[in-house]
Amino acid sequence: MNVESILLTTVRIQTFLGLQALTNATGFFFARDDRLFLVTSRHVVFDPDHHHHPDRLVIDLLVGEAHLSLATGFSLPLFANGQSLWRTCVDTAGEVDIAVLEVSRDAFPRDAVYRAFTPAHLPQHFEAIEVGSAVLVVGFPLGFQDNLHHLPVVRQAVIASSFGLRFQGQGYFLTDARTHRGTSGAPVVLRCADAGAPAFDLPWLLLGVHSARLDVGTRDLVLDEALGLNCAWYADALMTLTATGG
Repeated sequence: MNVESILLTTVRIQTFLGLQALTNATGFFFARDDRLFLVTSRHVVFDPDHHHHPDRLVIDLLVGEAHLSLATGFSLPLFANGQSLWRTCVDTAGEVDIAVLEVSRDAFPRDAVYRAFTPAHLPQHFEAIEVGSAVLVVGFPLGFQDNLHHLPVVRQAVIASSFGLRFQGQGYFLTDARTHRGTSGAPVVLRCADAGAPAFDLPWLLLGVHSARLDVGTRDLVLDEALGLNCAWYADALMTLTATGG
């Protein structure tokens, strides 16, 4: 199989309420110790402002290492006994638009094909990541994918605000990229310059989780183009969200 490992980290998400399909989104896998999590945006699993209250997710899970033309829909409940199974968190500025859902590897098909980021893929030195750095957003814009191989697409982006400073005090930085609905929950990654750790077969730094496009409320919808800027929540929040007992 000749496919870049970064494409195997990311899955298409469909949200459902009962049998009713609601929205498309993106998610990716994050492993910590012996546990595996699906990561996406919080508003994918719960968005009261838009009356979005799904009760399960379905991800397209690749099966068969020899070729990538087979996928199965894998259903993940969001609630059990009236309690949410997904986790989110808050920081000093308020709610963080990231959610994680722990998944059981044992429940996956035996020949499931995926890769997962780990804590080793999180950046340790924010000052080394410069504004203007080229990054990728890996996802499923408008639910679009390679329908034969069930793989995501990538959009080129650049870091548009100081990575070392939380933009306007919020827990995110900005990217300059063309994005669409369905990209929510996509990993924002930077190619790892060092061929060593944390490279192994996934030589990327996980910088953030794409959330939404950023706009200006005073923009003239006729005269002014959209800014083309996006919010990406810092991925180090995953250490809080995946902590044992969290």
